[in-house]
Amino acid sequence: MNDLADRRQEERERRRAEIVDAAEAVGTEVGIDAITMDEVARKARLSRALLYVYFQDRSELLFAVCERGLEQLQQRFEAAAAQQATGRAQITAIGRAFVAFSRERSMHYDALARFAMHSPGERNLAPNEQACLSAGDRVQRTMIGCIEQGIADGSIRADIGPPGLVALTLWGYMHGIILLAKTKAVVIEHRGFDTDQLIDHALRMASDALAGRP
Repeated sequence: MNDLADRRQEERERRRAEIVDAAEAVGTEVGIDAITMDEVARKARLSRALLYVYFQDRSELLFAVCERGLEQLQQRFEAAAAQQATGRAQITAIGRAFVAFSRERSMHYDALARFAMHSPGERNLAPNEQACLSAGDRVQRTMIGCIEQGIADGSIRADIGPPGLVALTLWGYMHGIILLAKTKAVVIEHRGFDTDQLIDHALRMASDALAGRP
């Protein structure tokens, strides 16, 4: 009986993953805002009714796509940080990994941007929304760990503030810079710069603001 239940659970998880795969494929083709349940059902070769067994509505499905994106972003953050010796250098590397993610995984970044504008309720969150929030928490913890290490090794100033607040501030700062680079490239060029210059300057400013005292 347990084996049967395990197989059913494995099948359910496999089918759910295939649906998210299909949603990602549709989103890559037409953009995150144009994803529809009908298109996902067709891509996954499922009936619309079966799709709704796994995801109650489009929002639930987009939470699952966003969760995937956050998991990939965390992996990139961890890999970038692992190559640096100091906390400050880790944070700068994470910033560059965030920029690379926004360019290489544009659909997932757009999903994250939409989620950033979403205000979750205080209670009774749907499972996919809760999973997405938890994935975001793990990304933040990765950043917090680097900030704590930087304070400990002296590369980040000790009076910078609570590491959790610093992580949130840096996330918001780089998210805004990335959005500016993605949506206002023509304006930036009109001002005599390019998006790479903007991003490099933003990262240097953030690094200088974190710098520990000699």
